[in-house]
Amino acid sequence: MPQPAALPDTPEPVAVDVLIEADGWAELPGAEAIAITAVRAALDALGADVPAPCEVSVTLTDDARIRVLNREWRSLDKPTNVLSFPLPDLPDDSDAPQPLGDIIVALETVRAEAAAEAKAAAHHLSHLVVHGTLHLMGYDHMNDDEAEEMEALERRILAGLGIDDPYALPQD
Repeated sequence: MPQPAALPDTPEPVAVDVLIEADGWAELPGAEAIAITAVRAALDALGADVPAPCEVSVTLTDDARIRVLNREWRSLDKPTNVLSFPLPDLPDDSDAPQPLGDIIVALETVRAEAAAEAKAAAHHLSHLVVHGTLHLMGYDHMNDDEAEEMEALERRILAGLGIDDPYALPQD
């Protein structure tokens, strides 16, 4: 009996590589899956604006490492919650997945911010990865109009993931 022809090896429309660089991330169950889901949700929300196939790298690190990166790239000698490093577009004639860039998230800052805002750390991680993904796609918050547009998009994406508005003020 003849065998069916093998299907061509087609890449995922969105490949997400997650590197867990700090041991403490094991205390947040499913951190890798949370990051992958958040990247894909953000890119899905942007639809036709996203090159396909594409890839994103997420590094889950600690405050010490992100502080070094923040100092080197932004001249701010302190840890931050998330950094994004967009990569330039490949030539249009390339069949390779378009690398969109790198997102780096700091564990201790995620935990501290989530606790201070009475949020689940997993939800805060999702928010930061969505935020970082939008930066890779050119969104920013340098002025009020940009901030409103980016925050509205974040709210919509996170709502689709079942996560409350990260910008809502706590209810007393």
